[in-house]
Amino acid sequence: MDNLDKEQKKDHNEKNKTVITNFDRTVIDLGIALAAVISYTNWHSIPWAILHGFLNWIYVIYFAIKY
Repeated sequence: MDNLDKEQKKDHNEKNKTVITNFDRTVIDLGIALAAVISYTNWHSIPWAILHGFLNWIYVIYFAIKY
């Protein structure tokens, strides 16, 4: 019985890690997309959009404060 409880807890922890990892990836992807769109809309330059995409949430927050 004790072994079963340990296995269930292990499975539960692994599922939680997967959900958190998926959420983190989604947030990062959203930041990249948002930064690239904001950058391209303002500067009409693909190289700037790529650079700001790498900076992702930093550029989004900067843009929100600055403009």
